[in-house]
Amino acid sequence: DAVVTHVSITTRLQEECDVISLRLAKLNTPIALHEFKTVMLAALRSLVKGWEPLHEVSWSWLWDNVERMLKRNMGKPAKQQAALGAFLSSLDESQLMTFRREVYSRFFALAPGSQDYFKQSTTRLHFIADKVVSMTLEMYRHPKRMVEDISALGLRHVGYGIPTDIFGPFVSACVQVVRGLTSDDLAEEAFRWSLGLISRILCRVINEGSTIVMKAINANNGKQLRRAVACAPRGKRALWMLNVQVGTQSISPLLWAIETGSLDAAKAMMHDLLTIRADRDRYYYGNDILFERHPDIIKRLCIDAPALLPVLLNGLIWRSRITEQGQRRVNYYIKHLVVTADGTFSPAIEWITDNKDPKIVCHPIVSMVIDLVWDRVAFRTFVYGKLWFLFMLMVFVLSQSILRHLEIGRSPRSEYLRVSIFVCRCFIYICSLGHGLVHHTKNIAGSCRNREFKRICGLRIPQYLLDWQEIASLSLVVFLIMMLILEPILHCLVGDEDAILFEERCDESKPLIFAYSVMSTAAMLLYFLLLTDLSVISTSVSAYVLVCGKVLSEVGLFLFGLTFFVAAFACAICSLEQVSEDFQGIPMSALNLYKMTFAMFSGRSYDLLNDSPFALIGILVYIITSVVFLTNLLIAQLSCAYMACYQDMVGFARLGRGKIVAETMLSVSKPRWNRFLEMLRLDERVEFGEGDIGLAGGMQLFEPAAANITTVDMIRRFGGTTSPSAKWPETGADQDEDEDRLERMEKLIERAMKRGRGGRGGRDDSQTSGSTLLRSGSSGSGAHQESDGSTSNSQLQ
Repeated sequence: DAVVTHVSITTRLQEECDVISLRLAKLNTPIALHEFKTVMLAALRSLVKGWEPLHEVSWSWLWDNVERMLKRNMGKPAKQQAALGAFLSSLDESQLMTFRREVYSRFFALAPGSQDYFKQSTTRLHFIADKVVSMTLEMYRHPKRMVEDISALGLRHVGYGIPTDIFGPFVSACVQVVRGLTSDDLAEEAFRWSLGLISRILCRVINEGSTIVMKAINANNGKQLRRAVACAPRGKRALWMLNVQVGTQSISPLLWAIETGSLDAAKAMMHDLLTIRADRDRYYYGNDILFERHPDIIKRLCIDAPALLPVLLNGLIWRSRITEQGQRRVNYYIKHLVVTADGTFSPAIEWITDNKDPKIVCHPIVSMVIDLVWDRVAFRTFVYGKLWFLFMLMVFVLSQSILRHLEIGRSPRSEYLRVSIFVCRCFIYICSLGHGLVHHTKNIAGSCRNREFKRICGLRIPQYLLDWQEIASLSLVVFLIMMLILEPILHCLVGDEDAILFEERCDESKPLIFAYSVMSTAAMLLYFLLLTDLSVISTSVSAYVLVCGKVLSEVGLFLFGLTFFVAAFACAICSLEQVSEDFQGIPMSALNLYKMTFAMFSGRSYDLLNDSPFALIGILVYIITSVVFLTNLLIAQLSCAYMACYQDMVGFARLGRGKIVAETMLSVSKPRWNRFLEMLRLDERVEFGEGDIGLAGGMQLFEPAAANITTVDMIRRFGGTTSPSAKWPETGADQDEDEDRLERMEKLIERAMKRGRGGRGGRDDSQTSGSTLLRSGSSGSGAHQESDGSTSNSQLQ
């Protein structure tokens, strides 16, 4: 196809024939090119409708030229590959180092301007030289794959803005160095021919891919990019910014701008893609084509350009300029945030929550999607999953805190009560402990298999344990195992054959009962700690829980400081000669000092301190330090910590809910998910107004008219022709006009300052400050720009 399509371009035809000759060299059978001409001609006569003598003459002329070009290289590639391979394998490290240095020395001598494009380190330049050498041999070995790889490399060079006129000097420099390293003319010819072919392919790809959009991206100029896309037909305007195709390879200008940090150009493209334009026949909106070309665009923005994420999300919302009975129409185009192209739940919410930005997750469209999926799908599945945990907690409370305290004065207890306690504990050990063992064994095995570890304090910890809930769950499993080992009922059954059935108090269990109760207490606290996961049901409760977690660090610092003072004063008081029984020994002194801090020390004990006045003075100093200073400092720290996280606590709560939604959606059944999608009716077009049927993929809601005041129509409507091949008319409302007006204003002010330079010497400073003020204002919005301009004018006057 490429040969026929580019028959009129001699250089391209020669390039395709050279590649074909390399591929034909891989065949072990004889090749009769003249027979192919006859067979192909017969096939064309029978298959092509309207075949005429002129077509036959054209085909014969084409194949004669192709056959002549192919015969020129027939039989050469195999010999050249062998000679080049032998030459490259004979090079030692010193010769390779000579090649690396000499290539760039001669290249920079031939093309001095190329040094502006080779600014990398020496090791990077040596790496490029090595790749050039290996590519010349790989071109003979795998021509088809290398053409695709070179095309992809050429498209990347388009993004780098590399001019094609430096490839010729680079090839010449490489050939000159190789000529000095070998006396084998065939090897030199093989290297020159292969590198020349690579250079021609790269130049062609760069020339074909160097669109005006890519040039604007290289300049990172938003205004230049808007002018570039203004030349595009309205039906292909989005494609100009999302796809540059050369052969089988393609590059996305938008993605390239994001990866290379050309954020001004990327922002301009985002604005243009997500602006709704319309003529009489149809609406044009780049939302669908953007997500079709880049389904992971939200993930890429979260990683590479978080500042552009609000631009994308704002572009997915349309608000009507007209209000109806105090309400305003709002269209949320949520299709690609909810569902993927294959009908599954979109990972967009997971990507946004993993970004951990509390402000982004509070964006109207993100919060609406999270709440919608939570209320309609995830809530019921989440609650059903937690009901089993609640049931296990109730059984655990029943066995450890309720049943064991019944019939305390009766010995032995009734058989019904003993059997009930035993059954409840067996249920906990089998269901709760069993489930926990399976869960953590599977996760630990997965972390070992995938080598997902995190080194903390020199220890390699499975990465899934970085979540505090997983740590609490693993701790619960450990305490349940300890409870099973210390279980008094089992020890009584095994140790005493005459013991009462399922009795937990016997001679064998007495030494274990206290340790068992400690394990039970810890497990009970962990059960209730894991129960806080249910706070996600209410955003307010979840926000409160998160605030509590945020300020716990301040409480920890307070306890650390208090412990330091307690240890210091306990040791000091014990070193003092005093007769108080409450301060005999460091442990007793420390305990009573803690009691004083928390107002648990009795007044009578204070009276007894009158017999030891120096000890009383030390205790007074301690009370002033701990109660007055540390306690009030804690209050101040808690207030500051609360104020710091108050603004974002709802955002953090929504982050938690978004994470729960992403995890819960994995267990939602497909029929239920399909019913939810049918309820959304995302394939139906949503109207922009009465009788104005708009675009599909969204949901329409009504909000109070004063919530988000909109005075400008967010849809740019145009008259005239409705042909998709026509350009959009440019109007005076373009953003470039504000920038042009500011530039003109700056030039006028500078001209006025130059005319008045003959006065005081301080005017030069005034001119500099005024120009600086204008330049700083040009980076803001249009309103800010006008404000800065007026401020500069007033200062000038």
